[in-house]
Amino acid sequence: MTAGGKGCEKMGTAIVGLLLAGAVALIIRSMIRDKKKGKSLQCGADCSRCGGHCQEK
Repeated sequence: MTAGGKGCEKMGTAIVGLLLAGAVALIIRSMIRDKKKGKSLQCGADCSRCGGHCQEK
């Protein structure tokens, strides 16, 4: 392997890492928005039927 090859490997790893971090950020943002709209995975996506135990207090 040449010395230039390691730089390309690091660049590829960095790009994949950034894409993964972006995807995780979008998922978290979606979960926060859903929570604010009254949806939650713990309550079957409908907190109005859960009796209030999944609501923030």
